[in-house]
Amino acid sequence: MNTPASTPANLIVPGQADVQHLLQDAVTEQGYPGVILGVGDGTQQWFAAEGVADTATGSTRTADEQFRVGSITKTFTATLVLQLAAEHKLSLDDTVEQWLPGLVQGNGHDGSKITIRQLLNHTSGIFAYTLDSGMLERYWSPKLLEHRFDNPTPEDLVKIAVSNPADFEPGQSWGYSNTNFVLAAMIVEKADGVSFAEAIDRRIARPLNLSGTYAPGTETGFRGPHGSAYSRLMIPDADAPVHDVTEQSPAWAFGVGELVSTAADLNLFLAALLKGCLLPAAQMEEMFTMTPVPDGKWLDGYSYGLGISSVTLPSGITVYGHGGMITGTWSYLYGTRDGDLVTVQNVNGDWGMPPVGLFIDILDAAFRPAA
Repeated sequence: MNTPASTPANLIVPGQADVQHLLQDAVTEQGYPGVILGVGDGTQQWFAAEGVADTATGSTRTADEQFRVGSITKTFTATLVLQLAAEHKLSLDDTVEQWLPGLVQGNGHDGSKITIRQLLNHTSGIFAYTLDSGMLERYWSPKLLEHRFDNPTPEDLVKIAVSNPADFEPGQSWGYSNTNFVLAAMIVEKADGVSFAEAIDRRIARPLNLSGTYAPGTETGFRGPHGSAYSRLMIPDADAPVHDVTEQSPAWAFGVGELVSTAADLNLFLAALLKGCLLPAAQMEEMFTMTPVPDGKWLDGYSYGLGISSVTLPSGITVYGHGGMITGTWSYLYGTRDGDLVTVQNVNGDWGMPPVGLFIDILDAAFRPAA
């Protein structure tokens, strides 16, 4: 078990032995190069790692290494929107058309009927641009190697979405769509008068002293110490070649899955959010108004609020947060509703599609009440 000396390991985790076995199995049985778990209670933390950060050097994974967090970005984006709502710079009842005139139109899409709230809770009915046939070919197949440095604009991504038929009438169903959060991030820029990256830095990263957290935009590398990310290019065969995809442009995941962060930073962010340090009470109530996700629509057994989800663990504890995937990595960030116990997990390989069972087992062991 790798527990870096630079990270305090003085938090008592009742299920620590089970956690260690699960982390070991992630490497030895499921073939991930490396896996990390950070558990924090606001004042103390426990960090554990198995495997390696880089298969070439054999370097150890650490709590301060940067990695791409995938859709955990959505919780950050929703927090920005709700902060702007609290400042009366926008309303959750505003329509997309009010902020982005003419952008969401065609094939059953009508931005004048879609509210910002419906973007954040995935009831807009807007087609997910990541499910477009061209996007699937470019980013979810071996052709990724030809396209991982492409830099589509947010407008490009929305145009791809509305070139497909809408999934349903706004407010009439639920459907996880990455397009929702591209639009939400674009509205943040309009309402705040700064770039999405600056809004993340000024409103969240700097106030919380998250020194390893930022929105990279079209940057293909990292600004600090980091591990490597590995992909089988969506080939399900366990013997498929593994490619180093550490260097890539996350422009195709604007506001959706682009953020870079660290285990230590993510635990601090989620604890602050859950404790009400980032949002006033009214916006917290909006964010945590949870609706059960219909079976087969996303992750069965989960509920979704505004950019945040919840799930009840086998032990009976309900946790709140978000998972995330971007090429080369999977992550999971969840905590108790009071923010007194939060965890972050990451594997630096993108197979498993997704490894939710592994993450849930680790969560359950880490959050298990002491006997």
